[in-house]
Amino acid sequence: MPGPSERFEFPGHEGQMLAARLDKPNGKPVAYAVFAHCFTCSKDVAAAGRISRTLAEQGIAVLRFDFTGLGHSEGEFENTNFSSNKQDLIAAANYLRQNLQAPKLLIGHSLGGAAVLAAAKHIPEALIVATIGAPCEPAHVKHLLKTAQDDIDKNGVGDIELGGRTFKIQKQFLDDIHAHKMSEAIANLGKALVIFHSPQDTVVEIDNARHIYQTAKHPKSFISLDDADHMLSRKSDAIFVSQILAAWTAKYLPRMEDVRVDGADETGHGEVRVTEVLGEKLANDIVAEGHHLRADEPEDKGGGNTGPAPYGLLLSSLGACTSMTLRLYADHKEWPLERVVVKLRHEKVHAADVPESSSDTGLVDRIEREIELQGPLDDEQRKRLLEIANKCPVHRTLHAEVFVESKLVG
Repeated sequence: MPGPSERFEFPGHEGQMLAARLDKPNGKPVAYAVFAHCFTCSKDVAAAGRISRTLAEQGIAVLRFDFTGLGHSEGEFENTNFSSNKQDLIAAANYLRQNLQAPKLLIGHSLGGAAVLAAAKHIPEALIVATIGAPCEPAHVKHLLKTAQDDIDKNGVGDIELGGRTFKIQKQFLDDIHAHKMSEAIANLGKALVIFHSPQDTVVEIDNARHIYQTAKHPKSFISLDDADHMLSRKSDAIFVSQILAAWTAKYLPRMEDVRVDGADETGHGEVRVTEVLGEKLANDIVAEGHHLRADEPEDKGGGNTGPAPYGLLLSSLGACTSMTLRLYADHKEWPLERVVVKLRHEKVHAADVPESSSDTGLVDRIEREIELQGPLDDEQRKRLLEIANKCPVHRTLHAEVFVESKLVG
């Protein structure tokens, strides 16, 4: 599970301070990665955040940063170009190398994908390059600058509007993107390459992915993103990319279970540690007896929906305990119970609507539990198993008098 998300700054290629964020796993990372965002975007664009956080859940720490002149970084965007983006990427890798560990994975979205392909040879420790909706040549972005072309030809500078923001583009930017020919860099990449691209991408056409794939040498893979848009605006598409990427990189990176997770051995039997995830408002990391979980609230409740809500975890506990108790009992009796499925719902209801309640005013908690018993059980066996379900330890705890003792430490 991801741990705290750390914000900081590091010097870019010309000394300007670049705003960065490091999404870390809850413990020692199996590897570090650098994420390069798309043209005129920032490190906080939704897809970058979702991919980085999901990779952190898989044990990979991801550094995402704002290129010079973008987001919260210093500098003027109009003075930057593709070459400066590449140098900023190399500076990010240098920062990791000097302060933590050199990145093993480079990830680039859109023009950021072209940038990681160009920068990869300057980061020898990187084993893997991943591109998402990347153009095969940086000059591909020229079509986004059509509205400014006349001003650039006449005055050497023009304004473009992207995503509701206005950016100044100088002639040197156009000269620079045309000067970069990527085929040689791709052919001599010397890294494992995985290409993510949607056939329905209307910003960077799928033919770019074909060219990158055909030019690159093995090992390489192409992953179709089916009906995703260029920005991976659907949360499910961004999570899909990060999950597939984490699985794909497993051949080249240590497995998460081979790296000791800090604090995992600090929770013994019956102990749980819950740690707030910095920068994610309501999200919390959970270590329960060495196992990792996450809690959050839905987006309509102010959370990020990165894990079940607390009541969802409570219902999960009751459901799991019910299933385990029934399995142990049925096996002991040698009954033909093949499988248990438990569905639970929680709601607040008026006490008067619950005959079993000792209160006749206000609201009470009601949990509905549906238990499906699969297998050739007779009626008596099924009836007895329902009785046993009501005796599972968590069920008993919920019906018992419970005392919670709280104290402040530190």
